[in-house]
Amino acid sequence: MADRDARRPLALLALAALPWTVLTSGELVFAWGLATLDPIHVTTLPDYLLVYTRGLPNRLLAWPIAVLLYLLAVGNAVLGQVALDFEDRRVTGGLLALAGLSVLRFTLGLRGPGPLAVPVGSLLLWAATWWFHWPDLRTALWR
Repeated sequence: MADRDARRPLALLALAALPWTVLTSGELVFAWGLATLDPIHVTTLPDYLLVYTRGLPNRLLAWPIAVLLYLLAVGNAVLGQVALDFEDRRVTGGLLALAGLSVLRFTLGLRGPGPLAVPVGSLLLWAATWWFHWPDLRTALWR
């Protein structure tokens, strides 16, 4: 269990390098931005928020909310384990689970007659929640 705890902050950070939503049209949504493969183009999250979101439906803002929840979870884990030597792991696990829900909301907001969208990030965030934080959340939920 100690090895799992030592690798936990790195594993949580690694989730930002993996796509959170995969569209069959060749677009990948990461925590840091949107990558289009044909032609190759990257839209960063700040550009998405400050330039391209005017007029978009609110359901498409679930992606930035997921990123915020994820960053809060990673910050809580890193600061709690490294700097402050204190962390409420229930908070980290809860934030990761909520981030997964928000990614799912964003992905479902993309559905329509066009390309298929797959919420890979929800599965990854929930897997990290289960792997690293399920014992903490279980004791908090069933007291």
